[in-house]
Parts: sequence; structure tokens; C-alpha cells
Amino acid sequence: MPAVAIPLSSAGHELDTSSAAFGFIRSSADCAGDFAELNRRLADDGYLYIPGFFDPALILAGRKSITDRLAAEGSLDPAYPSIEAVENPGRKFSFRGDLARNNAAIHRVVYGPELLGFYAKLFGEDVRHFDYTWFRAVSRGMGTTPHCDLVYMGRGTHQLLTCWIPYGDIPLEMGGVMLLEDSHQKSDRLKNYLEVDVDAYCENRPKEVEKVVNQLGWSHPGHLSKNPATLRAKLGGRWLTCPDYKAGDFVTFGMTIVHGGLDNQTDRFRFSSDTRYQRASQPVDERWVGENPPANTRAGKRGRVC
Repeated sequence: MPAVAIPLSSAGHELDTSSAAFGFIRSSADCAGDFAELNRRLADDGYLYIPGFFDPALILAGRKSITDRLAAEGSLDPAYPSIEAVENPGRKFSFRGDLARNNAAIHRVVYGPELLGFYAKLFGEDVRHFDYTWFRAVSRGMGTTPHCDLVYMGRGTHQLLTCWIPYGDIPLEMGGVMLLEDSHQKSDRLKNYLEVDVDAYCENRPKEVEKVVNQLGWSHPGHLSKNPATLRAKLGGRWLTCPDYKAGDFVTFGMTIVHGGLDNQTDRFRFSSDTRYQRASQPVDERWVGENPPANTRAGKRGRVC
């Protein structure tokens, strides 16, 4: 692995970028049409990185739909072309699911024939996707804390796959998704965490009812740690990312691999979507499907006696 020329951080914590603690994800462009090999790599590595999968024009059309909306609300610096996504000072945010709502250009990417065809061949049968579209417009800083997706969407099949797509080129200084090497093989060490359902609560605990139901919070913060550096030291493996994600790339991974986001060190927004796919024959988490998915609203909460 070539030396990393700049300091990198995640969730505000500087990362050890030595070869023992940091590396780059493996490309599967060499076997993108060999689904037996892709399934082997997915089992071994816990992820697949497919560079150049999409026509970049499709991705850039999605990007334009986002920057047009951000420009209209005043979140972009008007001194630059909106497509460059230079943030207007003072406009800081990270998760912006609303930007993907009723957005045909984004839905064309994430629910179009290219991606659904890929997952149908990977699973070996008909697939369905969650109807909720997660979208992130990450300003300077604000990398996502380490977590596994299962704690947010584990009420249906656990054989879900997440697809992370960048909407534009993302060099290291802008960040991007990072995955903890071999962490999908350490579920025994993460057993208690992986049994969490952030929207479940104890009906017989008034403070929990107040927090989760009345205040629409979570019973668990969702993340494994606020410090990716110390978490890596505890669990082992290296943080893996790409030195230069490109428009047209995607990364897909399962529900139990630990992942997070590098901090954005630039003044340009970093755009990405993360969406979910599964076998159509398997049960689905009711929070994320339908014309207006319940998501983390009161309708998505689930009480139990503890």
C-alpha cells in the first residue's frame, strides 16, 4: 500500500495510517461478471468494491439533482457553480434523507435495472429493495461513527446487503466509507451489540418509554464506539477505504461488518446514498418499506416487557 500523504480522521479522531492499521479495499472489477467468485469474495472479505460499475453520466445526473436542491435552499456558495457543491459557510449537516425523497434521478441509480440485476445475480433469485433511501450530504468534518447496520434494520432477514454509492469523485481528503477488516468474522465478540434494535424499548421502564416513544429517540445510540482509532485497536484488523472513489463506483457489504466514515477535510459537500437489497422470498423489516416507510417514527417503535 502506498504511504498516505495526509493525516486522516474519523468522528474527529486521528487515525493511525501505518500499514499495520490502515489499508485500501480490494477491487473486484476483475471478476465483476463472475458471481460465484463475487460471492466467495463477499464471504471472505465481507464486502465487494466494484469500480466503474455505473455510467458516470447516470451518477452525475443524480448529483445535479442534489446540488440543484441545495442551491435553491441557500446551502451552496453562490460564488461557485452549484455542481461543485461548495458549502455556504454556516450550512453544516450530514444526513439529508429528504434530498432523495421524490427524486427520480437518485431513484434511477439505486433502484434501476443495473443494480437490481446485479443483486438478483448475486443472490441467485429475485430481489427486493427497501423503499427508504438514505442520503448523506456531508460537510467539513462529521464522519460517521463506527457501527454495524444490523442494529437499525434487523427485524426481517439478516441476509441484507447495503450498497454505498458516491455521487462524484471522492479523494481521501474528502473522506468516504471505511470498513474494519475482517470484522464480519467477529460476530461472537459483538454478540450483545448485534442483538440491539435501536427502536425497541422496555414498556415497563418509564424513562425508556419517554426517550424512545415520546421523544422519538433510540434505546441504544447505534454506534459501537465514538473513537474509531481505539475501536480498531480493540477489535484488530485495519481500517480500509479507497484512495479515490470515482463517480460510477459502489461498495456493497453485509449487516455485521463494522464500518464508518472518514471526516471531510474540504469545503465541498460529500454526497453518497446507502440502500438495502435482499432476497424477495425472505421477510423484510417493516420500518423501511411502503409508500411512506415508518422508519424511526413512533410507528416504527416496538415495545416489550423487560
